[in-house]
Amino acid sequence: EKPASTNSSAAIENIILADDIVKGNKDAKIILIEYSDFQCPACAFYYPVVEKLSKELGDKLAIVYRHFPLPNHQHAKPMAASAEAAGRQGKFWEMHNMIFDNQKKWTTQSVMKEKKTIREYAESLELNIEQFEKDFESKEIKQKVEKHYQDGVRVGINSTPTFFLNGKKISNPRSYEEFKNIITQAINESS
Repeated sequence: EKPASTNSSAAIENIILADDIVKGNKDAKIILIEYSDFQCPACAFYYPVVEKLSKELGDKLAIVYRHFPLPNHQHAKPMAASAEAAGRQGKFWEMHNMIFDNQKKWTTQSVMKEKKTIREYAESLELNIEQFEKDFESKEIKQKVEKHYQDGVRVGINSTPTFFLNGKKISNPRSYEEFKNIITQAINESS
């Protein structure tokens, strides 16, 4: 199989921003940036793949998660806000995983039930609920999610997930092996 082609027309600055959520080594030479939507089934498909890449490649890789809540997904923004609010208490990735693990359950919920679900997730992560709810409603978090979305629009993103490897957009790999090969190749070229 040939490696996924790099779409040279789409590129972003290959830097980790101050407010980025990062898994792995912030100083790694290889940075994988994912623009994702918590309500997107394809994003849920890639979530364990990215998780496995993180475990296997460890400190050779920095994984950055950025929000790209699609307008037609009514729960995407609240779920993004809940992950960010959990992140204020050091549990972004735990909330991220819980949201994706349970995506099929909450995707069809009403907005009323969604709030209850989000609170239950926060409680199960043993977050300070009062603080969580304050952060969840905060203007800063709403602005951060919106900023990620607008940044994505500016670089031409129109679907999720969209991955950038060292600043260059890559076509979504068809398998874990293909994804790992692309990253391993980048690691080898950088050393």
